[in-house]
Amino acid sequence: MDPIVAARPTADFVTRSNYAAAAAARVDSFWVPDHLNALFPRSLWNNPKYCGGAKLLPKADAYLEPWMMLGNIAARNRARLRLGIGVTDTGRRNPAVTAQAAATLQLLTRGRAILGIGTGEREGNEPYGVDWSKPVARFEEAMATIRALWNSNGKLVNRDSPFFPLRNALFDLPPYKGKWPEIWIAGHGPRMLRAVGRYADGFYPAFPHTPQEYAQRLEAVRTAASDAGRDPMAIKPAMWFMTLAARNQADLDEALDSEVIRAAALNAPDAFYARHGAQHPLGIGFTGAQDILPQDMDEQTALSHIKKIPTAVVHDALLCGTPDEIADRVAEWRDCGLRYVVMANMGMLQRSLGKGVKSTVPLLQAVRRLKKL
Repeated sequence: MDPIVAARPTADFVTRSNYAAAAAARVDSFWVPDHLNALFPRSLWNNPKYCGGAKLLPKADAYLEPWMMLGNIAARNRARLRLGIGVTDTGRRNPAVTAQAAATLQLLTRGRAILGIGTGEREGNEPYGVDWSKPVARFEEAMATIRALWNSNGKLVNRDSPFFPLRNALFDLPPYKGKWPEIWIAGHGPRMLRAVGRYADGFYPAFPHTPQEYAQRLEAVRTAASDAGRDPMAIKPAMWFMTLAARNQADLDEALDSEVIRAAALNAPDAFYARHGAQHPLGIGFTGAQDILPQDMDEQTALSHIKKIPTAVVHDALLCGTPDEIADRVAEWRDCGLRYVVMANMGMLQRSLGKGVKSTVPLLQAVRRLKKL
């Protein structure tokens, strides 16, 4: 299994330190997200009373532009980690521009780019005037557009589409040594799983769901790939985890009681809560990260929501524990087909800045254990 440490960069120095830690741990890849704003209530994140990391990253929504960030990382670091977007979306970005950005990074890094892509979330689209009524249909058309441009060999492309019609469109960037960036799709529902099988080099959903559900979805992906005439075993089985590492149970319990870390569970769907005999604070059937709009939650509203979240839900919505516990938990996923782990470090979101900084040590210990799985 190839472990990855993923950054959540809102300032350049944080990204540089995360990259240095990733390189030192000899991980395979380094990933940055593509957001205009966070999936957490800023009324909590921006307050040092609730989030120790606010002393270093005082603005939850101050995201740097990811393609420029990856180009900067590639230029200033000798360590040749693969570089990925985890993930961009097909709402805010025209697929021709995404195809250009990914192909450019592939050329500049000599074949180290990974295009992570999905439908995106409501919070990064609707507030900016992007229609959110048909995100999956838009996604399907975007993927067809990217592949059509990459496969055009510099010839004019004409393609009918309700979202991205091409009229004598031209794409003349070459692939690096005949290889385009790998496409890793963040798919969950049946229609998206079919798209993974048809277009993707990697299956890249986000946690939480059970290892057994992952195995079922991976099988659906492989069936779709086979139906499309592709090699189903060539698709890399990956997963994105919000990860919280702790030295011991006491530190873990304290971190899980932190307001911003508890707020992470708002991004789990109501069906996940139902397994614990609970209901999502935002209502029956709420889909979680796909539809959450956290930017306008005031402090009291956000606090009222997280008080309704059982600690068991918070625990299970994260990949959390001591290094050995994290490795044991990932082993369950490995037995269900997972081969590539992306870890987003949540440690800095706990109340104590000191313990947040110290949590990097057990996180790197967990990475070393995962490399042995």
